[in-house]
Amino acid sequence: MAALEEKTSHVDDKPGAGKIATEDASSHTDSVHYISKTESSEGKVNNPLTGIPKEQLLRNVEQFAQEKGLTDDLDMLKKGALLAQRPAEYNAIDELSQDEKDAIAHEYANKWSHPLLLYVTIFVCSIGAATQGWDQTGSNGANLSFPTEFGIPESSPVGVLPGQPGYITDAQAQKNEWLVGLVNAAPYIASAMLGCWLSDPLNNLFGRRGCIFITAIILIVTPICSGLTHNWYELFIVRLILGIGMGAKGSTVPVFAAENSPPQIRGALVMGWQLWTAFGIFLGFLANVAVADVGKIAWRLQLGSAFIPALPLAILIYFCPESPRWLMKKNRYPQALRSLIRLRHNKIQACRDLYYIHVQLVEESKIIRGETYVKRFMELFTIPRVRRATAAATTVMLAQQMCGINIIAFYSSTIFKDSGSTAKQALYASVGFGAINFLFAFPALITIDTFGRRSLLLFTFPQMAWTLLAAGLCFLIPGEGNKTRLGLVALFIYIFAAFYSVGEGPVPFTYSAEVFPLAQREQGMAWAVATCLFWAAVLSITFPRMRTAMTPTGAFGFYAGLNIMALILIWFFVPETARYTLEELDAVFDVPHATFIKHQNTKTLPYWFKTQVLRKKNVERPQPLIELDRNLVGAGEKRTETSMA
Repeated sequence: MAALEEKTSHVDDKPGAGKIATEDASSHTDSVHYISKTESSEGKVNNPLTGIPKEQLLRNVEQFAQEKGLTDDLDMLKKGALLAQRPAEYNAIDELSQDEKDAIAHEYANKWSHPLLLYVTIFVCSIGAATQGWDQTGSNGANLSFPTEFGIPESSPVGVLPGQPGYITDAQAQKNEWLVGLVNAAPYIASAMLGCWLSDPLNNLFGRRGCIFITAIILIVTPICSGLTHNWYELFIVRLILGIGMGAKGSTVPVFAAENSPPQIRGALVMGWQLWTAFGIFLGFLANVAVADVGKIAWRLQLGSAFIPALPLAILIYFCPESPRWLMKKNRYPQALRSLIRLRHNKIQACRDLYYIHVQLVEESKIIRGETYVKRFMELFTIPRVRRATAAATTVMLAQQMCGINIIAFYSSTIFKDSGSTAKQALYASVGFGAINFLFAFPALITIDTFGRRSLLLFTFPQMAWTLLAAGLCFLIPGEGNKTRLGLVALFIYIFAAFYSVGEGPVPFTYSAEVFPLAQREQGMAWAVATCLFWAAVLSITFPRMRTAMTPTGAFGFYAGLNIMALILIWFFVPETARYTLEELDAVFDVPHATFIKHQNTKTLPYWFKTQVLRKKNVERPQPLIELDRNLVGAGEKRTETSMA
């Protein structure tokens, strides 16, 4: 029997839905917890402990401690529960010692002050992202060599005429373009079709850390093997196996980071995925240049070097604590408390977070978890709250491919060569792209939690559209080897990368890792990552042929238009998630799409137009669709409300 015994009834999925009536089985005291709102009334995310009498709360804690094997920590858990009930009023809780009050005050005043182990954990798991970035750039540089080595060149050698040995007909060139695209797409095909979906059973059997270790081993072995292949289909098979590891890792690492991170800085910590992906891309480009002059084996070294970041990942992951939420899901509460103690400065913070997360999970458990893999998957689309999270995560992941970043990440060397550079100049220009992509990820460490995920996307997508279009138009500048054309193409691609790194770069994996309830988190993240990598595969397969059929200008213009389409989708389907705890996001996604869209179109958009376009002053700010109760854990004295606009 749960510590908080409650009966719950959900109102239908329509505007005005979202009211949960709860009844404490022990005290028979009814309370109403509003987690959504009607179209005209104010909504608020409330602390589920609010209103429970102190005596009843302490009895609940005693029962909780007995059920979960935590009786040795009962006194601290009681204080933690009192703090979880009134976090903003910690100074008025007599049971807390002065040291404990000082620890809470320090937490609110210094949101970046956490134990070193927390940052080490985020650093270690984010190393996995560098593997993905390095692999992208390894194939990027190898594209200049391996097609010829394996007898699938995309064009005839310079000076070779029809009828001469080595001449490639148009039909052969088209076939080879598809084959090159298929080889490059292999990891993303395997990730989307199999790797992502293996994350659920791997996490269930081995935990978050165990899954990351297994995928790290795959990511050590397969890049080395890819450099030892003898034909294109061997390379294709090895890269398929690589994709299995990439998919399971990509579905697990962001979730592991999100579940270990406090809400105030969760976005900044989880976006280490993007930061280290960008760093891996940059290092991969440097490796491409470093081995470019070693001869015929250069492309083999470029592909094989991607194992380097996976090696420390496999070694260091077991020095990190397991995810407390995963341990709680497995009913291993003593281990979960030990993990939280290692991730917090003071034990009172760990006990507060353990009990608050537990109470939220009791509420969340009302969203029934399917008994089978297929049923859990179907819940992504059948439970209204989960369905809205699925739509939002799908949108941000799809937008990552629609924006066109991966036509640069996969084929920048080829693109720069098309603009008139030599092969060596194309590699150096690609290094510049990698450096910009990495350096501009750092501002997002601050902006992703300060301005929020949604705001960054709405600002950066228009900028990516015009810069990509400008880069495409620069290909029309006449003159073979024209340095002005090369310089302008590179300039606008670099500006495009800068906007991407601040907005769409860090948001998708951060956002998708946090929006799903714990019961559906593995399946939801698998769906999101599979969506991203499936369309990455489509992009990788189609771009070589698109580049020829549409010219670089047409291809870039096509992706510029997709940026605008992605912007519209984000406006309609992606609510803000910054500064909420993972469990509080239930309230955000309980708001029906119709209510959310109406609020954006009738409240937020007119306000933005009047203040930003017409530059009017003293315009009344619209009421936020969701407000945060001051007495939410993590809210402190600074996080009093958040608008979903």
